[in-house]
Amino acid sequence: MPVISGATAPVFTLPHVTAIGLAAPSRGAKETCAWRFTVAPGTPAAEHSVDREEVFVLLSGGAIATLDGVEHPLVSGDALIVPPGTPFGIANPYDEPLEMVAVLPVGGRATMPGGEPFVPPWAQ
Repeated sequence: MPVISGATAPVFTLPHVTAIGLAAPSRGAKETCAWRFTVAPGTPAAEHSVDREEVFVLLSGGAIATLDGVEHPLVSGDALIVPPGTPFGIANPYDEPLEMVAVLPVGGRATMPGGEPFVPPWAQ
């Protein structure tokens, strides 16, 4: 069983968000991807959808998740389950960074409004 060291895992940087790639096909995973996100304070939600169920677990900080137009406040220890095809976004309107782990089946694709489906680089 491969071990992915958080200290040497690949890091992907987007505006206001850092993703650390943990489990993915390129790192030996066959069925499940997992990564750790850090979302900067004051970051708005970027609405998108995924074609497979995605699960987020908040490790620290807080968030406002918008799931199919409904806002859900989240705090450390909470989990968010996003059904396939459901528009969602996760904002961090607070003064502290948001830390969370996301899990998505291998091959899961995201779609931004008006865009084509793609596999995020941390899930490849």
